[in-house]
Amino acid sequence: MDAALDLMAKGRSFNSLSMREVTLAAGVVPTAFYRHYRDMNELGLALVADCGRALRPLLRQARMEGVSSKDIIRSSFLTYKKYVEEHPRYFMVAAGERHGGSPLIREAIRREIELFVEEMAEDLHALRLLPNMSLPTIRNICDLVVNTMLSAASEIGDLPKMGPRRERERIERYIQQLRVIFFGAAQ
Repeated sequence: MDAALDLMAKGRSFNSLSMREVTLAAGVVPTAFYRHYRDMNELGLALVADCGRALRPLLRQARMEGVSSKDIIRSSFLTYKKYVEEHPRYFMVAAGERHGGSPLIREAIRREIELFVEEMAEDLHALRLLPNMSLPTIRNICDLVVNTMLSAASEIGDLPKMGPRRERERIERYIQQLRVIFFGAAQ
């Protein structure tokens, strides 16, 4: 997985990688690949699942810490930002393969997005943060939030290069965008 992510960090799309390239970069013989994965699609599915498996619990914890709705938005965004900064390669997979490449990988990314949406909707419903809304409406709101954050992932990696003032401004802009989604929907 690390070898594939390293190759993608150099500008390659997952779909353009070969099993031989990945095993060479990993320093193993090609037959060793088959001890872990049936084919490259299975490796791609593992990459997608690995990202979601690590990030979803962090975001759930940020939402469930018992803070105000305003602070939940900030806390969740900062948790997400930190994860993206610490794991930028995963987001290259999501960004690069979400709209292209393998149909199997695209579907896996859609399923992961749906899991993020569903868990967020369940949490917001349980916390009664949008008490006058049906669960399907809350899911639609969460879908907007998740897609907004996926779009932000590519810029998050560039924030430190912008300088401290512009980085703070961009962070506040993202948080404001999320507030507009939630508070606008509540109105």
